[in-house]
Amino acid sequence: MSIDIDSLNAADLKKLASKIEKRIVEVEKESLHLALKEMRAVADKLGVAFEDVIALHKGKGRKPSTKATAKYANPDDPSQTWTGRGRKPAWVNAALEAGKSIDDLAI
Repeated sequence: MSIDIDSLNAADLKKLASKIEKRIVEVEKESLHLALKEMRAVADKLGVAFEDVIALHKGKGRKPSTKATAKYANPDDPSQTWTGRGRKPAWVNAALEAGKSIDDLAI
């Protein structure tokens, strides 16, 4: 099938583009269904339930991060805290420049 797009006007090109987008969605959906069918066949061949394989996989991956505990607080404003990780806040730098040690800021 060959389409001479140079001979199409704007309206025809838009119709063609719309058909192409719809077909892309259909082909991707068909591919997903085929992949699912093949994965189920492999699980059956190995004698395991496909749902068990999926459940096992869902348990892996990156664990949700927990917020680090604050180790330092601004003596002038205790609501400003720092965990000691990452870049030092301006208030920490100011305190260090004023002659305080990092231990003076410890909570």
